[in-house]
Amino acid sequence: MELVVLAEPLSVFQIHDVKDIDLSVRPLYLGLTQDELSVVAPTTAVPEQTVNREDGWRAFKISGVLDFSLVGILAKISSLLADESISIFAISTYNTDYVLVKEENYHNAVAALQHADYTVITAD
Repeated sequence: MELVVLAEPLSVFQIHDVKDIDLSVRPLYLGLTQDELSVVAPTTAVPEQTVNREDGWRAFKISGVLDFSLVGILAKISSLLADESISIFAISTYNTDYVLVKEENYHNAVAALQHADYTVITAD
């Protein structure tokens, strides 16, 4: 399986209203529930006013379009990284999954994934 590292550092943050962000920014992920509005976006695109904010994330995108019948892809990656004491922030879209790790764990995550026979295409 091939994972592509997104080049830009990302931030995970909460805001009060979707009008507080630039919806043209890519990558951009919105999670809107009854309780919160969470956003993942390039750190350079984070608005000044946030409810909560955590910078320093790197993202691995699982290459290709994943069929909904596929089982265990995200579980296998998260278990592999958990075995290395690397926590993740996972995002699923209609087409694929993204696995975010903190910047300080990025190189260890790449090494662990490559050791498990994942092809990791890095921007480095």
